[in-house]
Amino acid sequence: MVLKIFFPQCCNRADSGLLVGRWIAGHNSAVVLAVVHYPFIPGQVKQYIQQMQAQSRVELSVLGSWSLPKEGQEGMESFLRDLSTIFPQERWLQISRQIGKTGFTCDILNPDQNGRATRQKVQKKKDEGEQGEEEEEVIFVHYEQRKVMQSQLHPIENGVPDPKTDPPSELRQMFQTVARSQPLFFLDKYDDAPLKSTHWQSEGREASIIVELLKQASVPLCLLITWLLSIWTWICNIRIFSLYPLRFLSSKLSTCVQLSYRTEHMRTLGSPKPAGGHTQFMRKANIVVSFLVDVALGMLLISWLYKDNHISMLANTLVPAADHVAKELEELLQWLMGAPAGLKMNRALDQVLGRFFLYHIHLWISYIHLMSPFIEGILWYGGLSACLGLTFALSLLSDMVALLTFHIYCFYVYGARLYCLKIYGLSSLWRLFRGKKWNVLRQRVDSCSYDLDQLFIGTLLFTILLFLLPTTALYYLVFTLLRLVVVLFQGVLHLSVDFINSFPLFAVGLRICRPYRLAEGVKFRVLCDEPGMALHLLMEINPLKCSSVVQTYRTPTYSCYPKDSWAALVKKLFVGELIYPWRRKTTKAD
Repeated sequence: MVLKIFFPQCCNRADSGLLVGRWIAGHNSAVVLAVVHYPFIPGQVKQYIQQMQAQSRVELSVLGSWSLPKEGQEGMESFLRDLSTIFPQERWLQISRQIGKTGFTCDILNPDQNGRATRQKVQKKKDEGEQGEEEEEVIFVHYEQRKVMQSQLHPIENGVPDPKTDPPSELRQMFQTVARSQPLFFLDKYDDAPLKSTHWQSEGREASIIVELLKQASVPLCLLITWLLSIWTWICNIRIFSLYPLRFLSSKLSTCVQLSYRTEHMRTLGSPKPAGGHTQFMRKANIVVSFLVDVALGMLLISWLYKDNHISMLANTLVPAADHVAKELEELLQWLMGAPAGLKMNRALDQVLGRFFLYHIHLWISYIHLMSPFIEGILWYGGLSACLGLTFALSLLSDMVALLTFHIYCFYVYGARLYCLKIYGLSSLWRLFRGKKWNVLRQRVDSCSYDLDQLFIGTLLFTILLFLLPTTALYYLVFTLLRLVVVLFQGVLHLSVDFINSFPLFAVGLRICRPYRLAEGVKFRVLCDEPGMALHLLMEINPLKCSSVVQTYRTPTYSCYPKDSWAALVKKLFVGELIYPWRRKTTKAD
């Protein structure tokens, strides 16, 4: 039988004393957390362990003794062995280290009926086939206590597993034991306590003045955020904002969606309650870092916009660009009203559609020239939205693109509706020729008998729609391509906003700077394998992969990815249904 002892590296040269730790239930292993130095009073040690148990909620106990021979302490080992009667345990570990050797020796003592400690023996068959007595095999697993305490083993267990169905692994219990025993590591050599111990903070507590100041400033900051959010919630709950037109516009504008998203983030950060676990802490940290980076990028954009009069240059370029686009659209419509690519179109329908769209272009150009005196002011005040972050500036840019290309959207809707009407009309009339009809109630195609007049009218309508289809399909194809160009540009903006909102910058930075904080597993390396000594292994932490970090800690957002597959989008384009590939969903997605 193999006994595994997880031993901290910081205690390799500790003075002689008692081993404080925990036996892992269900596994033949023990975790050593600290060494309490001699001299000590056993009653004070028991009281100290009880206090640490109450604070950490870990079943701490005295595992045994640790002996490092020094001058003047020749009888220390026998004295520490006799302490097993004061701290009764099922097994007493007597670990000692010889001067000049790397490995440890470990004796396992069991109390007998009289309460005296006897050395444990096990029967093991030798190579010669004889029965011999041999000590229980012991393996020392050395670990770096600071890294294990600060690391989080993945995958993360959100709930409490049932020991009967899903018992935690030995490695996970070891990590949890070290992490929860943090109060045990507050005792250092500068304290005036009657006990002295060795652990990873025994030379002094590790702390940061900046972190402590941030902790002190977090409480009033959370109260300020909560007060501002209450005012903002009161404004949003005004009855005029709940009317249908305003509610409909707010659900379609990217700026309003981003504002509601940031409001939810501020509610999460403004909560005075501390993070309940590792997942909540990482989510809050990712939100804070994402918000700071977003505001920093927004301030850089503002510094560029309001420097060297760039806003006036953009305003003076916008109207000529709109005129140029309108001129190109007019030339495109003139080309479609002729013989595009040598195709012979229906002259009457071609002229009607061309003049209809040309009229819309003239209306749009008149609207642009009417708004031209106010464009610079709109850009100047709109640029100030970057103070809230680059995501607000990108969302505002997406809304402005949607308004400036509204005529292209109208062309696409007109062409798609007309094309869809003809496609569905042709499919319905094609079923008429085959003696079929669409059953609306049962959502299927049933047989049907038609008289001669119905067949004659159906044939006439089918012929008209079939010969008018190429003209309609050409207009639909051209305006669909224009619409897809606009949708692609807006999609890039939405993906940029979604990337800034959801990318876990804090988690990725933690993975790069301190990879041991996010652990995927461990690996072992042989540290010492001397004859007559126990096997010593060094446990090293395997960091979590960067792709797994992004997937695990990505902040849930209102996803703007296509909700249909590419095959479904191609089918909608073919039959003329309206597509909104970048429309935001109403539910969150990870």
